[in-house]
Amino acid sequence: MNAENTKNLKKIVTHSGNFHTDEVFACAVLSILNDGQVEIARSRDPEVWATGDYVVDVGGVYDETINRFDHHQIGGAGERENGIPYSSIGLVWKTYGEKLTGSAYAARIIDERLVQPIDAGDNGIETFSILGGVAPVLIHDAISAFRPAWNENRTEDEGFLDAFEMAKKMLTREIIRACAEEEGKRRAEEAYARSEDKRIIILDDHYPWYEALGSKPEPLYVVKPDRGSDGKWKVETVRSDVHAFKNRKDLPVSWAGKHVQEFAEVSGVPDALFCHNKLFIAVAGSKEGALALAHKAVEA
Repeated sequence: MNAENTKNLKKIVTHSGNFHTDEVFACAVLSILNDGQVEIARSRDPEVWATGDYVVDVGGVYDETINRFDHHQIGGAGERENGIPYSSIGLVWKTYGEKLTGSAYAARIIDERLVQPIDAGDNGIETFSILGGVAPVLIHDAISAFRPAWNENRTEDEGFLDAFEMAKKMLTREIIRACAEEEGKRRAEEAYARSEDKRIIILDDHYPWYEALGSKPEPLYVVKPDRGSDGKWKVETVRSDVHAFKNRKDLPVSWAGKHVQEFAEVSGVPDALFCHNKLFIAVAGSKEGALALAHKAVEA
């Protein structure tokens, strides 16, 4: 990197030592915002803090007008209406999320999907329950995987930079996904509006429909192309809650686990190919076959 490029770098300062998910992602946001033209200093020295264009998760100050994003001061740095306090990623996202994504919708979706869970975890708030001693792998766990093991010849700075690179990749994909979701949701809602029988909604592509159609009272099934399957189409059940696995109406019990000829015979649809044991997906060899399955399921 030449001297001119170095001079134009924005400096992000965060704390040294052990690293956490919130400041890793806060630094990732600021890096993407500045097209990667950043340098990161990890320090607990106030003199170093004073040199930062951005200071995150350290310094005892929250003031977005001067790009200071700490939440460890007495009283914290505020909380959302739902009670989740802000950590450094939440503060940075609140200031720059919409600018970075170019979309209020995408900024909100990423806040709900990624940022708020990080904020909650960093502030000691549980957002899920553990079933039978089995806990999900959270984003906090993914970041923690980059910390040096007790017997490993690896520094915290090395681990931080690896985690930072992963966070940038993930955040970049989340932005792409959320922006595409906004357009896909609009198309799913248009399909709903066009549908004569609103219990069955036909989509012509892989639009993210769960929220759009799950918020409507009538849809029971979605008929759509089966991605990467050479012309096959599928029927998917609409869930009562987009965050749960409870279907509004299961596919017929007699279809469960059936394949090809057996499924075709029991369903009465010649090109029926497969029905999941949990009765939430069925696949046919054509759009017409998938529609026939959906109509039979509605009347079952």
